[in-house]
Amino acid sequence: MNRSGTTDLPLHGGKVPAWLYERMGKLGLAIIRVIVQEYGRTEVLKRLSDPFWFQSFGAVLGMDWHSSGITTSVLGALKKSVNPHSKELGLYFCGGRGKQSRQTPRELYELSMQNGFDGEGLIRASKLSAKIDNTAIQDGFQFYLHSFILSAEGHWSVVQQGMQPEQGFARRYHWHSQSIDSWVIEPHTSIYGKPGESILNLVAKNAAGAQQGILDILDETPGRMLKEVMHMQMPSHHDVRTSDIDLKRLGSILYLAYENDLPDFERALLLPGMGPRTLQSLALVSEVIFGTPTRFTDPARFSFAHGGKDGHPSPVPLEVYDETIDFLNKTVDKAVMDRSDKIQAMKKIHALSKDLENSFVPDATRYQNFLEYERKKVAMLGGRTVMDDRPNHKMKNDSDQLSLF
Repeated sequence: MNRSGTTDLPLHGGKVPAWLYERMGKLGLAIIRVIVQEYGRTEVLKRLSDPFWFQSFGAVLGMDWHSSGITTSVLGALKKSVNPHSKELGLYFCGGRGKQSRQTPRELYELSMQNGFDGEGLIRASKLSAKIDNTAIQDGFQFYLHSFILSAEGHWSVVQQGMQPEQGFARRYHWHSQSIDSWVIEPHTSIYGKPGESILNLVAKNAAGAQQGILDILDETPGRMLKEVMHMQMPSHHDVRTSDIDLKRLGSILYLAYENDLPDFERALLLPGMGPRTLQSLALVSEVIFGTPTRFTDPARFSFAHGGKDGHPSPVPLEVYDETIDFLNKTVDKAVMDRSDKIQAMKKIHALSKDLENSFVPDATRYQNFLEYERKKVAMLGGRTVMDDRPNHKMKNDSDQLSLF
């Protein structure tokens, strides 16, 4: 996942409720801590620069799986939760939405003074990435968010977003410092627009003549062909449909969680006593941590970890959400031996669900039955949406069996 790309998302208004925003920060921090411990902080930057992984990550955190709100809410929650642990993790989140985006140069300067970074170079990178996407790329999207994520090694990722209110869409742009060969000759993997749009791209390979007269920062010679397109177009519908997900992958996770007839199931997973609904969530979280890039082509599937704040595909099951946070926090905080057992358990969950896919035959006609079951089940596990002022009645029974896929 060392490429940058773009994502088109339906514009959504409203705010993330405090009960979800707080949990997003806790779960996001826990996931990032595991990734740093397993793969290193450079891997975090690579993943944040991947539009498909970013969308899947936001869905796991309980945000609406397809909306523009994922960008602002996920980055805001991470900045609040990760920055207090920056010394430990070697990661720093700067910028944000609106006025916060304009504070990025100051934040980078202060971090450089404290840690010996190349402040001038980082500020230049922040300004160039914003200028290119907002001015050199004239695709009708006006910027309102710029986030700059920096590692202790001086590598960085940029995630920024613009909106096109009249069309009802937002566009998210991803950058990764280690994938840029030239600032002025197609620094993205691609800039991709909806069919029929007229896009002025002054960093295209054939725009060298226009560049010199418009941008004074251009000092390089054109010479590199466009690489591989990496763009994600999210649909306008809010509900999660069979066309939005890989039923084979989702079904294998549900089978793993609910059909406990696998040999030595609890011993193999090292998670005795964990209910099937929590295991379902943990399987999807494990995929976000350990999955390869090809696993994130259907971000909607990850909304079955913790639902969505607007109730799609189901309300957010607060009990399950909190159990997942607790498990991950214990995983990263435990002694080395205990932590290793839990990490291996998560890897085992991911490996088992992948193995089940090889012979799994999903039944798409049963998908609606599963949605109804999921909503009913979540209602017993503290299910909540932005429309609720208080959580639903809670029940501790998480042992119902499911055989739908």
